[in-house]
Amino acid sequence: MLENWVVMPTCLPLVRRRCHTCGSERFRANGKFRVNANHKLIDAWLLALCTVCGDTTKLTVLERMNVRSVRPELLDRLHDNDPGLAAELLQDPVVRRRNRIALDWDNAWRLDTGGSDHLDREVSDVIDVSVRFAARIPVRPVRLIAEGCGLSRADVGRLITEGNLVSAIRLSGRLSGDFTFTLKR
Repeated sequence: MLENWVVMPTCLPLVRRRCHTCGSERFRANGKFRVNANHKLIDAWLLALCTVCGDTTKLTVLERMNVRSVRPELLDRLHDNDPGLAAELLQDPVVRRRNRIALDWDNAWRLDTGGSDHLDREVSDVIDVSVRFAARIPVRPVRLIAEGCGLSRADVGRLITEGNLVSAIRLSGRLSGDFTFTLKR
């Protein structure tokens, strides 16, 4: 039996960057942008507020670009403060590297198992699960499997050690790409 699970974002992740005012390291991006044009050049920033003091930081999206080289749809989304664009830009490795930020996905995602109940199955059942990520959210596979199957992480570790939980990928560490696993009960 093949099941499909989806790891979905529930909100924008926190931005990890040091606040110059209070020293905190967490900012909340709310999807607001600031766009500034100087003659034919344009700058655009994603605004984020410090979670402690409320100070604003600007994450560079466009820097000194010719207005004609920017797609009109992108300009419209920037002017409309599109939260979907904010999510896309936070996922963009170029934007993260340019601004020297990391993302904190704690409490910003959920696992959708399709409503299946794994605890009521027969002991001899074999479950094949395909896990898909709706966004590049780094999560430990052991945590996903424990949450999706209603087990403790120690139980999942025991199943891996016994060979009753197998996958083509390594289940230790963090993962942000799609994977499959087989659970033998």
